[in-house]
Amino acid sequence: MTITAVSIATYVIASLLFVLSLAGLSKHESAKSGLTYGIVGMAFALIATIALVVEKIFDLDEIDLKWLPLVLLFGAMLVGALIGLWQAKIVEMTGMPELIALLHSFVGLAAVLIGWNGAIQGAHLEGVADADRGALIGIHSAEVAIGIFIGAVTLTGSIVANLKLSAKMKSAPLMLPGKNFINVGSLVVFAVLTGIYVARDAKDDTTGFILLAVITALALFLGWHLVASIGGGDMPVVISMLNSYSGWAAAASGFLLNNDLLIVTGALVGSSGAYLSYIMCKAMNRSFISVIAGGFGIEAPKSDDTDYGEHREIQADAAAELLSSAKSVVITPGYGMAVAQAQYPVADLTSKLRAKGIDVRFGIHPVAGRLPGHMNVLLAEAKLPYDIVLELDEINDDFENTDVVLVIGANDTVNPAAAEDPGSPIAGMPVLEVWNAKDVIVFKRSMAAGYAGVQNPLFFRDNTQMLFGDAKDRVEDIIAAL
Repeated sequence: MTITAVSIATYVIASLLFVLSLAGLSKHESAKSGLTYGIVGMAFALIATIALVVEKIFDLDEIDLKWLPLVLLFGAMLVGALIGLWQAKIVEMTGMPELIALLHSFVGLAAVLIGWNGAIQGAHLEGVADADRGALIGIHSAEVAIGIFIGAVTLTGSIVANLKLSAKMKSAPLMLPGKNFINVGSLVVFAVLTGIYVARDAKDDTTGFILLAVITALALFLGWHLVASIGGGDMPVVISMLNSYSGWAAAASGFLLNNDLLIVTGALVGSSGAYLSYIMCKAMNRSFISVIAGGFGIEAPKSDDTDYGEHREIQADAAAELLSSAKSVVITPGYGMAVAQAQYPVADLTSKLRAKGIDVRFGIHPVAGRLPGHMNVLLAEAKLPYDIVLELDEINDDFENTDVVLVIGANDTVNPAAAEDPGSPIAGMPVLEVWNAKDVIVFKRSMAAGYAGVQNPLFFRDNTQMLFGDAKDRVEDIIAAL
C-alpha cells in the first residue's frame, strides 16, 4: 500500500473526527470529548499531509538538496507551534474573541497566497486531451480568482474585527456615503473581472496577473469596508460570519491544492459558521443578509437625549442583605464579568447562596460577550453546574417570580428599550427581561452606554439599583458581607 493511499484513508478518518467534534461541541456535557475529537483529527490530518509532502519531495529528481525543503517545512511547523503555545498561555478568556478574529485572518492570508501560487504555476494538465484543456484551464482560473477574493475579504475583515474587539478601533459602524452601493458594486466588479480573467488567453500571464492584482486589492478593500460598516452590537455575528468565510476560503484552497480534506473541512466550517450567524441574527432580530452584506440598509444609531431621571445606588452590604432575604436569585452575566474576571467570585457567591437554601440560576443571552457561547465557557471554567445555567427562552418567563436579579457586566442584552421603544437601534432584539423581577442590582463601572452605543433605561427603573466599581471586587465585598 502506497503512502498516498494511506494518507487518503487517514484524511477520511480525520474528516469523520471533525464531524464528531462539531457534534460534541454542541452541548456542555460533550464539549470536552468534542474538543478531543478535533485535536486527534487535526493530528491525523497533519501527519498524513506531512507524509504526502515528504513523498513528493523525494520524487522530484530536479531537486539536489532534498533536505532543504524538509528543514523549511519542519522549521515552519516548529515556529508555528511555539507561537501557538505562547498565545495559548498568555491570552485570557476575555481576549479569545479578538484572538479568534486574528486567526481567521491567517486563514484568509493563506488562501490568498495559495491562489497566487496556483496562478503562477498554472493548471497541471499532464495527460489531458487537447479538447478538454480549455475547459479545465477556465475552471482552474475561476478557482484561483474566487479563492483569492474570499481569502482577501476574510483577511482584512478579520483584522478590522480584531481591532474593534480589542478597542483599538471605534466600534461604531462606518457610514461612508453610498456604502450600500460600494458593497454591491464591488461584487459586480469582481464578477466582471473574474469573467475577463477566465476568458483571457491563458498564455497572457501579464494580463492575468494584472487582473488578479486588481481582484486582490478590491477584495481587501471590500473586507475592510464590510466589517467596518457593522456596529459593535453586531460583533458576535461578525465573528461567526468570518468563521464561515474562513471555511469557504479553506475549501477554495482545497480545490486549488487538490486536497480533499481541506475541501471537506472548509465546507464543514463554512456551513456551520453560516448557520451560527443565522442563529445569532435571529437572537438579535437582525437581518442575516444585512449583516453579512456589511450592515446593508442599516443606519447609524442616533444619540439619545432622553431624560430617564436619576439612578439609585446601593452598596455591597445592602446588596448582601437583599440577597440573604431572597428566595430566588437570577444572575445575568455579560462581557463586563469577563473583563473583570469575576467568574470565580460569582461561582463562590452562588455556592454560598445555595448553601443558605436560596434558588440561584443563571440567564445567558445568546450574544452575551463578544463571542457566541463566551459566557457559558467562562461559567464552565469556574465549575458552575450546567443545570443552573439557562438560555434566554428558558429563563425569561421566570423573572416575574424572581426576588433579586444580579446584572453583572451586561448592558445591551438586558435593555428594555429593545422591547418597548420601536425607534431604538436594538428594537425587536430579544433580551433578558430582568426588569420584571422584584429587585435588580446592576454591577457596572459607570453609567456609560453599552457596546451598541445605546442608553439603557433599566438603570433608571424604580426597582433597579446600581453597584459601581470592578465587578470582581464588588462580588467579593458581598461575599464578605454575607
